[in-house]
Formats: sequence, structure tokens, C-alpha cells
Amino acid sequence: MAGKRDYYEILGVEKGADQDTIKKAYRKLAMQFHPDKNPGNKEAEEKFKEAAGAYEVLSDTQKRAQYDRFGHDAFTRGGGGGAGGFTDVEDIFSHFGDIFGDFFGGGMGGQQRQRRNRNEPRRGSDLRYVAEITLKDVITGLEKEIEFDTDKNCEECKGTGAEKGSQVSTCGTCGGSGQVVRQQGFFAMASTCPTCHGQRTVIKNPCKPCKGKGRVAEHRKIRLNIPAGVDTGTRLRVATEGEGGYMGGPPGDLYVEIRVKPHNHFERRGDDLVAELSVPYVQMLLGAEIEVPTVTGKAKLEVPKGTHNGDNVKLVGEGLPSLRGNRRGDIYFHVEVQFPEKLHKDEEKLLREIAKARGLNVTSEGGFFSKKK
Repeated sequence: MAGKRDYYEILGVEKGADQDTIKKAYRKLAMQFHPDKNPGNKEAEEKFKEAAGAYEVLSDTQKRAQYDRFGHDAFTRGGGGGAGGFTDVEDIFSHFGDIFGDFFGGGMGGQQRQRRNRNEPRRGSDLRYVAEITLKDVITGLEKEIEFDTDKNCEECKGTGAEKGSQVSTCGTCGGSGQVVRQQGFFAMASTCPTCHGQRTVIKNPCKPCKGKGRVAEHRKIRLNIPAGVDTGTRLRVATEGEGGYMGGPPGDLYVEIRVKPHNHFERRGDDLVAELSVPYVQMLLGAEIEVPTVTGKAKLEVPKGTHNGDNVKLVGEGLPSLRGNRRGDIYFHVEVQFPEKLHKDEEKLLREIAKARGLNVTSEGGFFSKKK
């Protein structure tokens, strides 16, 4: 589409720029050509619209992908049109109000953003807690008591921060807006009210237990059920056990993040476990049923006849339970051959007879096995 400038060129960024870079570039141009700073300047207004049009496309992942592929034609095919262009300055403020709020105190003309009134009910914050468990706990599941500190409404003042019998009054400095606005040339600069600190109200007689804050510290203890099969990084949501709500608002949630302690013997791979196992050479050659350790005790493992050094032998159903079903994983033992440090005479005699029967040339007595350590 002829006549339209490249959007990346308009914002002054490279084609591969990330979203943070694109946003910063747009903010810079928006401040430079903002109508409050350039009253009556039609050229600045057009540049302001042009920058907004470029940002509207490049800040949207899908639109940006279309633009990178087809250019301006991406938004004119089939009569679609409309993307990447603003004809009305007020539409820009409506579309990107959050960006202008940061440095113009709100939308067009420096309108100030409203602060939340301290007396309005609102939800408490969500909390995060890290619970460390063992591999055995993963198999069995467990009930665990956890402790943490949080805040809640002061029961004495019911969260108002004012002493019983007294009232919270509207801040006289900011008129209850939470901000004060100063005019500096074309700019209307908004800042937090120094009297109420953005709370929109003031307390003349603070509540003594909470010192006017309306909140008090709380030490909490709760019983938590951790299901079998969890893994490091698993998050459990405990509804309404987070920070207490404000002014009758609902409490937040508690998110418990699981961390499984490393095991001395077993390594976890999904629902399976892996371990090293040293097996005497005779049992590897002839096969055997041997006792092996598991996470919760011991079990019998069948070592097949002729097992080689480095083979994996599976113990079925002794791994970890799955969170998604009733099955349990397996344990894979990585077998390493175990040779005796010293042979008994009878054992050496038998081995020499075997070597002779197989036509193998071996060292004389006192050779290999006497030196093996």
C-alpha cells in the first residue's frame, strides 16, 4: 500500500524489537507529540496519530505477524481495513489510557486517575508458601501443618483505622481524589496526595490496636492435605486461606508450592525411579532373585540369567503414584557387575576348570584375582 510509512520506522525500532522496546519507543513519541504539549499544532497531532497507529499494530502479536508478512496490505485485503490508524485523538486516549496515565495523570487534558478508597471492600492478596516433603511422602501423601504470617482487618475498628466512636473524613487537601494536580505549562502533573498518601480519607483519631492502619498481623496455622504423586513445582490452591480481605471483602487464596527433597539412593524421572545396583557376577551369569531397597522398604527383584554389566532391570509397580490416575511407576536398577576382592581356593579352582573347559587361556595361580581390589 503506497504512501504509508513503515511502522517500525515510525517508532524508530528494529524489526526484531521486543514488546518492551516497542512500548518505550511509543511512550517517548507520545510524550513528544502529545496535544497538551502541542496545542493547535496539526503536524504534531498527525505524528501523534501516526505513532499510535503503528503501536496499535506492533503491540498486538497477531496483527504484528500479519504486518510482518503482508505489510500494510494485511489490513486492506477483503475490505478489512481499520488496523493501524486513528482518526480521532480521543480514540487514542480511550485505547491506550493505561500508557498515558503514567505520565499525563490520566487521559486527554491531564485528567487524574482515581485511587481506591480505603473504606471500600476489596479482596485480600493471594499468598505463596513453599512446603518441602520427602520422596516417601510423594508415595503415601500426607497431612502437614504449615505456619505463616499474614494480615487481617483490625477487629477493634473493623478495618477503618479510626477509634471507636470517631469517623473517617474526606481528605481536605485532595478533596478525596487521592492525588494533587499541578499545572506546568501544557502539562497537568498528578502526584500522590501528601496528606492522605493516596487513601482519599484522613483519620483524626487513630485506632490504638492497629495504630490507624486498619490492619493487624496474624500468625496462622492450617492443616494441609498433600496428595500422593506431587512433584517439585506442583502448586496446591487452598481457597480463602490467603491474606484477609479489606473492609468485609473476601480473603485471598493460599498457593502452596511443593519441593521434593533429593533422595540419597533414587533419582526421579516422572513416575519412575532410577538407582544404581551392584550385583555379584555369578548371579548376573546364572540369574537370581535378590532383595533390593525401595523408597518405603525392601522388595524382591528378578535378575535375568545372562544380565550384562550396564543393563537396566525393572521392578514393576514400586515407583511413584501418578496424580492423574491409580497406576504407579516402576524402579529401574542400573546393574553394575560386582567382582570379589579375593577368591577362595575352591572358588578359584572351579573357575579354572570352567576356563579350561571353554578353552580359555588364564593367568597362573596368584594372578588376576589376587591383584584385584
